[in-house]
Amino acid sequence: MIQKRFWTVAAAAALFSIPSVAHAELAAGTVAPAISAQGALAGKIISFDLAKALKKGPVVLYFFPKAFTQGCTLETNAFAEAMPEFEAAGATVIGMSADELPALKRFSTEECRSKFAVAKASRAVIDEYDVALVMNGKDSGLTDRTSYVIGQDGKIKLAHSDLDWREHVKLSLAAVKKLKAS
Repeated sequence: MIQKRFWTVAAAAALFSIPSVAHAELAAGTVAPAISAQGALAGKIISFDLAKALKKGPVVLYFFPKAFTQGCTLETNAFAEAMPEFEAAGATVIGMSADELPALKRFSTEECRSKFAVAKASRAVIDEYDVALVMNGKDSGLTDRTSYVIGQDGKIKLAHSDLDWREHVKLSLAAVKKLKAS
């Protein structure tokens, strides 16, 4: 059992160290496509609607490849730690991946620390936001690591795509603070 888990973790780590083919995430100024999805917050199933969330303030929509993998866990923990700052700027944070709801329910408590929701990205959402993770020329079925900050006007203010998780929170938070200041 331990050996099987080791190889599963090793395979996932290898998967995310393979360079993906560069893609063109949606550009700043683009109207964000509508999203209506099921997800989880604090282990409870929720519905997420981007239009409703935008009525409250800007939305940080970050796509991550796979729950409970090293980079995704570290990124999610960083978003959870920064939630007081996002909330002070009036922003909603939502993580999205192609994971199934049972995994997202667990991830929402363990790694999001019940501070923000995660939702299932449908194939349509993955395509509309141009976040399919392509490896060796093939769609992996996972989402790329891309963060969007969407203003209340429904337009993308920041798009940052990088499999390295370390700049996503900092850049998203700076964009949200800039929106609040303007």
